[in-house]
Amino acid sequence: MSIAPNPDLVAAPAAVEPPLVEMRDICVAFGGVHAVQDVTVDLRAGEVVGLVGGNGAGKTTLIRTLSGARPGDSGQIFLSGRPVSIPDPRTAKALGIETIYQNLALAENVDASANFYLGRELKSRLGSLDDTAMESATRKVLGRLNPNFKNFKTPVVSLSGGQRQSIAIGRAIHFNARILIMDEPTAALGPAETVQVREVIKQLKSEGIGIFLISHDIHDVFDLADRISVMLHGKLVGTVNKSDVTTDEVLAMIIMGKMPGEVTQKELAQLHS
Repeated sequence: MSIAPNPDLVAAPAAVEPPLVEMRDICVAFGGVHAVQDVTVDLRAGEVVGLVGGNGAGKTTLIRTLSGARPGDSGQIFLSGRPVSIPDPRTAKALGIETIYQNLALAENVDASANFYLGRELKSRLGSLDDTAMESATRKVLGRLNPNFKNFKTPVVSLSGGQRQSIAIGRAIHFNARILIMDEPTAALGPAETVQVREVIKQLKSEGIGIFLISHDIHDVFDLADRISVMLHGKLVGTVNKSDVTTDEVLAMIIMGKMPGEVTQKELAQLHS
């Protein structure tokens, strides 16, 4: 004899958290040229999504809509399931979105804490700069991100590329960024510095920060990304789980615009001919 389950004892399905970011049907045009056309991508907490494509694919323009640098002409952006408008970079920052550009936008003649608080300096009760408080907070953040960072009093111009990246990233998350846009974070870095930056990114993931990683380096993407979104001629070719694809299959998406299930072995072999 079967017994019907007591509805009061049946566990309700776990609620699915909405993505940290969802960019839905984004379109951006410059004159008659569609730089981005009906692109939908998302990003979850503690995830790295690699955004890749050749020059002119539209990836930078797409991300500029999220950073507020170039609002989209149509489409919607949702943060944790809530629709938002991002008309400018100031609004993006207030929403917890920070962009770390390839040039890092650091003041090279001053040290780490001065860069952290540039334009947002802490003052003492007497109105003077509170250098001690700023340095203490900087040490705490950088110690968490990069325990090997020791050059707190050194002007940024004298630091390595990896240390400079740590400062730019630390500054972003210190002011409550939940979403990071990283533009070619390991470009022009040596092998040791690249390892440093990769470790910082892994630390950010463990803290629940979501990262859009723009990169031309397919190996960088495979090392760091959980998912990969590929663009070609302003359109989204598709988004794939990194664990489900090979580098050649992603290259075929970038070059041919074909998803892994659509590309033949012969076409994959031609990528290396």
